[in-house]
This record gives sequence, C-alpha cells and structure tokens, in this order.
Amino acid sequence: MNNFKIHLKRILVIMLVIYVCYLLQTSIFSRYRLAGVSPNILICVVSTYGFMKGRRYGILVGFCTGLLLDIFSGALFGMYALFYMYIGLLNGLFKKQFFGDDLRLPLFLIGTSDLIYGIVSYFVLFTSKAKPHFSYHLINVILPEMVYTLVVSIFVYYIILHLNNLMEKLEKKGSDRIGNY
Repeated sequence: MNNFKIHLKRILVIMLVIYVCYLLQTSIFSRYRLAGVSPNILICVVSTYGFMKGRRYGILVGFCTGLLLDIFSGALFGMYALFYMYIGLLNGLFKKQFFGDDLRLPLFLIGTSDLIYGIVSYFVLFTSKAKPHFSYHLINVILPEMVYTLVVSIFVYYIILHLNNLMEKLEKKGSDRIGNY
C-alpha cells in the first residue's frame, strides 16, 4: 500500500509540473515573445523526464503532455501526443549518460528535441498550406525558438531536477521507515 502512495505522489508531482509548464507556455510566454517566438517549455519537461528517469517515464510524460496540447489546440487530434511521446522515448535512451549536475547533455538533448519537433511539425502542419519555404521557417521560427527554449530550459531543468531529488529523498526516507518496523 505504501508503494502505491509513493507512486501516486510522484504521478501527482509530474502532473502538476506538466500543468504549470503548460500554463506558463500558453499564457505568460506566449504573451512575451522574443524575435516573434515563444519557448516550448513542454519540450523541456518531456526531455528532462525522459533522460532523467528513462524511456518509460519519457513516453508517459510525453503522451500526457501531448494529449493536453491535443485537447486544447484544435489541431490534428493525437498528433502532439505522438510527437511528444517519441521525443520522450528518444531522450529516455540517454538515461545512462545522464549526470544531474552536468548541464551539457540536458541542453544538447533539449535543443535537439526542439529542433526535431520544429522540423517535423513544419512538415506535418505547414506543407499542405501555402506557407513560407522551409529555409525561411527554419531561420526565422525554428532556430530562434530553439535558442529561446534553451535559455528557459536551464531554469526549468533545475527546478525539475530539484523536485526529482526531493521526491527520491522522500521515497528513500519512507522505505527506510518501512524497513525498520
């Protein structure tokens, strides 16, 4: 029963992180754009949980995040869930190379994830419409968004890292208490 409580707390914390980041992305950062773009904070969340906790967490967090975007976006239903799920899976492959204090791997993976997301979403969403050429979109939308996302992701990454460390300490303390009885 106590194991269930530990997992439920972790799930609630992850859901709260997704919800708060969704609100930040759709309200505050969409209002304060730099170079005409806003950061993709949800990519930071999915990528961070992917390489921090592994493929399973990456897939689940990616699916839930994408589903939240699908519900409120009005685009092709299931598209964001699929995008974010694959991003979580790809980042989860790097769990063994992850070290919490080293910022190089997280920034590289978040930047690469945002770049892949921008390119794939361009080809899925904009090729059927009469939109600008790919090179124009890459230079004026995808790359500036990636840079803005990387700057914001430093803060998001450290918040998620500290939340994860706190949850692991609480889980360890709870399992130590159970073992003493």
